Amino acid sequence: MQKKEISNQIIEEKCKVVFVGAGYMTVEHIKAFSKISSAELCGIFSRTKTRAEKISAQYEGILVCNSISELYDTTKADLVVISVPELSTNEVCKEASKFPWVCLVEKPVGYNLDDAGIILKYFKNNNAYVALNRRYYSSTKNVLNKIAEVEGQRVIHVFDQEDQIAARKAHQPELVVLNWMYANSIHIIDYLRLFGRGNIVSVENIIPWNPDNPSFVMAKIIFDSGDIGIYEAIWNAPGPWSVSINAGNTRWEMRPLEQASVQLYGSRSLVNTDISDKDINFKPGLYVQAEEAIKAARGLSHSLPSLNEAMESMKLISEIYREET
Repeated sequence: MQKKEISNQIIEEKCKVVFVGAGYMTVEHIKAFSKISSAELCGIFSRTKTRAEKISAQYEGILVCNSISELYDTTKADLVVISVPELSTNEVCKEASKFPWVCLVEKPVGYNLDDAGIILKYFKNNNAYVALNRRYYSSTKNVLNKIAEVEGQRVIHVFDQEDQIAARKAHQPELVVLNWMYANSIHIIDYLRLFGRGNIVSVENIIPWNPDNPSFVMAKIIFDSGDIGIYEAIWNAPGPWSVSINAGNTRWEMRPLEQASVQLYGSRSLVNTDISDKDINFKPGLYVQAEEAIKAARGLSHSLPSLNEAMESMKLISEIYREET
């Protein structure tokens, strides 16, 4: 990204953004980036070219390319947003890592822990980040800001619900279904590391994962800060995604995740916090995440989780869902 000098004024050029993939998430990312004045949407590549052409027709300036190399060579983009199916992520990241743009990759980066480790090795220049958009919900940020003011131990309880039966009915590849905790549980398990401080020192499997009979899973996670995480999941049965954090005399709850509520000691009532207009007008978290991605592409300080950091959440999934021997 360069700066131009016009009449003794320094004008910063827009961040050139391109996209790999043309599915639902790509469309949602484009909606967010298209409303940021410092972003210039330049190109798209998808193996399903007709989808890419449909997107291109809706947004001026998005050029349809025939390969990732053409995407870079034609646009000289600063930032590429990768939103492809789990089993395509490895190959796409391998090709994208060859070019000097910043990569924002949709989670999960790898269909399991081993696949994620291979992808991590592609990005030796550390210019790749993971799109964990729930970190940018206004609900999440509200809780993070408030909980920082409270001293003492935290207890973080996350409740997960997963459905392999529904995944199969939706024609998900069997390899993805068998690793569904990486494909989908990362959304909720990442909250344990986000709210828990310090390093994880132990994971106790209270109700172990049984891949032959998926039902209930429960684990206790201990951080070296003294914080405690409780993970509870129900498989192939109804249940809500939720997060609760107890610290000091206050309890926070996110249920649904887009809505944060607070309960003070002595009260039985939960009081909702405000939801940002950015989470109402766009898919929650994507607008703020896009702003952070542009900062990363410009070499500025930002809060995007690196592949290394996201890998720690993948490792936690592996620990929670390790099979009993």
